Formats: sequence, C-alpha cells, structure tokens
Amino acid sequence: MTTSCSVPGMTVPRSRFPDPEQDLPADQDSGQIVLAGGCFWCVEAVIIAMNGVHSVESGYAGGSADSANYQAVCTGTTGHAEVIKIEYDPAQVSLGSLLKIFFSVAHDPTQRNRQGNDIGTQYRSAIFYQSAQQRQVAQAYIEQLNQAGVFHSAVVTELEPLETFYVAEADHQDFAARNPGQPYIMAVAAPKVQKLVDQYSDRLKPGVTSRSTDDHSNKA
Repeated sequence: MTTSCSVPGMTVPRSRFPDPEQDLPADQDSGQIVLAGGCFWCVEAVIIAMNGVHSVESGYAGGSADSANYQAVCTGTTGHAEVIKIEYDPAQVSLGSLLKIFFSVAHDPTQRNRQGNDIGTQYRSAIFYQSAQQRQVAQAYIEQLNQAGVFHSAVVTELEPLETFYVAEADHQDFAARNPGQPYIMAVAAPKVQKLVDQYSDRLKPGVTSRSTDDHSNKA
C-alpha cells in the first residue's frame, strides 16, 4: 500500500445515502459477508467498529490457493482481491446496514480497480456473495445509489460469487488497531474511522472514539 490516498467519494455525507430499500430479515441472514474495498487494513478498521459485528478477518478471494499470499496478490496478477470476512449478529446489524457503511465510509465504490493511490485489481471494489439473497440485496442497493445520484460517478462495485476465502497472514490481522501510528493507517484508515464516528455514532460499538484505531480491535 502507498502512504498517500485521495478518495473523493469519501467526502459524500451520510445525508446523501438512503437506507437500503431491500434487506435480509434477521432469520434469513447467515451473519457472514465478504467485502473488498481496497486495502483490507482500512476496511477492517471501519467495519470492526460497528455495533453487532463480532469479528473481521482480512484475507483474499477471487483467485486460487497457490497464489493466495500477500507477496503474490500485490502483483495484481493473481485475480484475488484484498477482502475482509465479517461475522455479525443479524439481530443487531443487518446486511443492508453493513453495506451502507461499506459504500459511504469504508471506501469509494466509484473507483475501478483502485482506491486512491493503491492501484490494481487486488484493490477492486467487490461484494463476494454467498447466496442469491445476498446478491439481490447488494445489487438492489447499488442500483438505488446510482438512481439517487449519490456519487458524481456510477458505482462500479463488482458482484462475485464467493468460492473460497483465504485467510491473510497474521501480520495483516487487526493491523490498524495494532499499528495506529503507522503512516498509512494515519493517512488513510484514520480519516475513515473519524467519518464513521462523526456521522454514524448510532452504529458504533460502546466505547469507540476517534482518538485512535486501537479503540475497536477484534475483541467483541
């Protein structure tokens, strides 16, 4: 990852984002989704702060097992995307609510195969769905955002069936929480967490603040 990142879509306020018109009822929700939105350090830092999210695991999806490692994926030639696997309680947070944060805070879904200065297919915006129901909710919300003109450009998030989730190396788990002073985390992840704190205080775990990314590691 590069230490500078400009993400224009991140300036869009919460007021511009509608609630999803379609969602999964709690009793039909598996409580698991895999998302890709650029650097997995940053997406993890945002999502783990949400109330109802039990755990977030960084990894790779979209490619084969033999090249599912950081060094290979960084070449942008393996077909993988950097992803996070989210385990959550559907009674506390719905799939639609997670997607709203994913699109409005965690990344800019209008950038194809990049997030700011992080360029390559490994940084693509994607939702790796595990059921037809997940795909339907995701597709409906993308269409809703585009029809509402939330962004100046169209959402380019890809919908891909999840075949296998490959867990990333231990060094990449809870990275932002363990390294709040790392330059990339300060420049890219921290502003996203700040936006979450400022605009979605009703969605936060108890005790989450904007002081540092170590307030909300995978402990819930």
